Amino acid sequence: MRHSEFHRSHHIGWLRAAVLGANDGIISTSSLIIGIATAHATHHNILLTGMAGLVSGSMAMAAGEYVSVSSQADTETADLARERDELATQPEHELEELTGIYMQRGLTHELAKQVATQLTAKDALAAHARDELGIIEAMNARPIQAALASAGTFAVGAALPLLIAFFAAEANIVPFVAVTSLAFLALLGGLAAKVGGANIWIGTGRVAFWGALAMAATAGVGSLFGVAVA
Repeated sequence: MRHSEFHRSHHIGWLRAAVLGANDGIISTSSLIIGIATAHATHHNILLTGMAGLVSGSMAMAAGEYVSVSSQADTETADLARERDELATQPEHELEELTGIYMQRGLTHELAKQVATQLTAKDALAAHARDELGIIEAMNARPIQAALASAGTFAVGAALPLLIAFFAAEANIVPFVAVTSLAFLALLGGLAAKVGGANIWIGTGRVAFWGALAMAATAGVGSLFGVAVA
């Protein structure tokens, strides 16, 4: 019988990259816009800086996620290759190892040996990958998926404050971008918490807090030195 039960942890691969990308896009771009606006830059330069931040940030997120997740994937591949060799050269030892794992989880030796034997007969590598190495299909590292999710969501997140800055009058850019960006961040935090099954208010509050802190810090630097700092 095929297992079709829904678990929120199945979302973790793409959810982490998507939330991180959108969150960074909103915070970095809104902070960049606010910083340069408080430094009395022109409306054209504010928009140009925001667009540059969107493009460079998207590429940086994609590269960072790809490298990071590729390293994880390489580690998983190396572990599986080693396990495959050990199964080929030391099958009895590997069977006892799997038996010991099930005994540690509460099974008797007889039942643990029976379970290990049957799972080994079906797919020994899959059993060891799951129960010894902790590698399961839903959690597998997918570098390209993570890179595309991060880049795409960063661009979407960055586009929100950039659009606000485009339509706002030059004198109103700072308050408009700050307020709407905090609203976007709160919405993002709440949505991510809901999808992940966490407390919505906690998720909303922590994202909005760090976003406000980043914008305030950049605005302070821009106001103090008369230059924009990202």
